[in-house]
Amino acid sequence: MGFFQVGFVSVYLSDALLSGFATGASFTILTSQVKYLLGLSIPRSKGVGSLITTWIHIFRNIHKTNLCDLITSLLCLLVLVPSKELNERFKSKLKAPVPTELIVVVAATLASHFGKLNEKYNSSISGHIPTGFMLPKAPDWNLIPSVAVDAIAISIIGFAITVSLSEMFAKKHGYTVRANQEMYAIGFCNIIPSFFHCFTTSAALAKTLVKESTGCQTQLSSVVTALVLLLVLLVIAPLFYSLQKSVLGVITLVNLRGALRKFRDLPKMWRLSRVDTVIWFVTMLSSALISTEIGLLVGVCFSMFCVILRTQKPKVSLLGMVEESEVFESTSAYKNLQIKPGIKIFRFVAPLYYINKEYFKSALYKKTLNPILVKAAQKKAEKRKIKEEIVTFSGTQDKVSMHLSRDHVELHTIVIDCSAIQYLDTAGIHTLKEVRRDYDAIGIQVLLAQCNPSVRDSLARGEYCKNEEENLFYSLHEAVAFAVESQTQKGICVPNDVNLASD
Repeated sequence: MGFFQVGFVSVYLSDALLSGFATGASFTILTSQVKYLLGLSIPRSKGVGSLITTWIHIFRNIHKTNLCDLITSLLCLLVLVPSKELNERFKSKLKAPVPTELIVVVAATLASHFGKLNEKYNSSISGHIPTGFMLPKAPDWNLIPSVAVDAIAISIIGFAITVSLSEMFAKKHGYTVRANQEMYAIGFCNIIPSFFHCFTTSAALAKTLVKESTGCQTQLSSVVTALVLLLVLLVIAPLFYSLQKSVLGVITLVNLRGALRKFRDLPKMWRLSRVDTVIWFVTMLSSALISTEIGLLVGVCFSMFCVILRTQKPKVSLLGMVEESEVFESTSAYKNLQIKPGIKIFRFVAPLYYINKEYFKSALYKKTLNPILVKAAQKKAEKRKIKEEIVTFSGTQDKVSMHLSRDHVELHTIVIDCSAIQYLDTAGIHTLKEVRRDYDAIGIQVLLAQCNPSVRDSLARGEYCKNEEENLFYSLHEAVAFAVESQTQKGICVPNDVNLASD
């Protein structure tokens, strides 16, 4: 993935999505630690809905709670939570954070060993931890066909989780992350360990939160962690035989509070963007209630769906010119804008493609004039006129009253502001052709202004106009000036500008 530079997929991981994913995954991790806090022995749930299944098992076995583990958990919480808050509050004054977790682990191990908590109260302890390394061995290549599909899924999920966590902490601490570099790092980290029967390497939310909360800031922290783990695997592991599992669960639980605090930001997020808040909730709930992997996929898909919805019905407006300038703004947002009689300027703020082409036409017709209805009214009037000519008496002809809107008589030009249209597809080009054809049928010209190079190329390939410069203008001011000049050449008097005040 790194070699083929597919790191661009990380752009689909928005801030709201990453925050919701982290919170949802935190609920999953929290749930997995509850059985250790209570000293319960329940089966480990996997797959879809593991969080719900785990809580069902917890409540079914709540009467079997080990009081010793529960009291230990409460004591550790009373020590860790205040100490972590003090560490954060006086972080600027402390040269190094107080290693409260290490102190708690050492104290709890000594208390459990000398107090014989396992023998007296059947407390859940870490037990025997094997030391040393397995001999290196080449992977069994015959397994590749059976694990290839799962390997691809694991690699994508591992990358997504790693990059999402990296982006989350990069935003918090003010640095940037290069997705392709992360892919290379993950790939190389899995080559050597594969000869030692290691698990697939990727970022872990709980361990990352623990390291970040204890003040780790550089890659040197990983070197220190690796050396400590090496020391534990080779020498110290047997010393943790008596350490209660509830202590490790509390340490993990306390360090999840940063992700759970995201709920406090929801009111502010709702005021800023309701769509982002919905994306946060969908990603959080799917990550917690379904699974972290599927939740991340659901969040990405829903986020992309929201982007499509935003472009399906974008903002549209009519524009007017700011007095004594060549700047055009929305008449609904600004007051005292000047408009040229007979000219309407329409702005569409989205790409024009197959999803929103019908909305483009309906919005344009609603804001300006519906040429189809005008054409139908003209045909109806012509039929009525012919009928009246047939029934004339004594050379006199009754006048036919034609109830047609005078708007189409006064309106002679429609200028479409394409500055906010990023691109056109085939359906968008056909839509512009249909619009121009419908307005030409009732004598109204359609001009396009401020098209970007991509839109100009699409119009040229789609043969929108015979000449590249025909009906295409670099600015709205040029388009309006052309419309006024064309009417003047036809001998039509164009009135002066009128002011339009916004409601």
